[in-house]
Amino acid sequence: QVQLVESGGGLVQSGGSLRLSCVASGSIFRIYAMGWYRQAPGKQRELVAAITSGGSTNYADSVKGRFTASRDVSKNMVYLQMNSLKPEDTAVYFCKYSDYLGDSWGQGTQVTVSS
Repeated sequence: QVQLVESGGGLVQSGGSLRLSCVASGSIFRIYAMGWYRQAPGKQRELVAAITSGGSTNYADSVKGRFTASRDVSKNMVYLQMNSLKPEDTAVYFCKYSDYLGDSWGQGTQVTVSS
């Protein structure tokens, strides 16, 4: 079992920046992938950024060039640097851990971007 805790959300004006963090604890395997997802009210959860087990990153088209995902394997942490935020980025952001046993999710952190 893997536990995930996100932090760093908040209220920011359009054009501003936020940095989300996620720390994983528990039965963490050497090879795993992590990702950031978001869910806006009335919408399905969607992938924002993924970090593969090899460290490669993939981004949703809507955030390319604005968001940067990174990880610190030694600390079992992942980060999401969000720049040039837009009101449509408003959502609850979730961290996801994946290994060969399955997936684990954090509780989410709210990001609200005002216009």
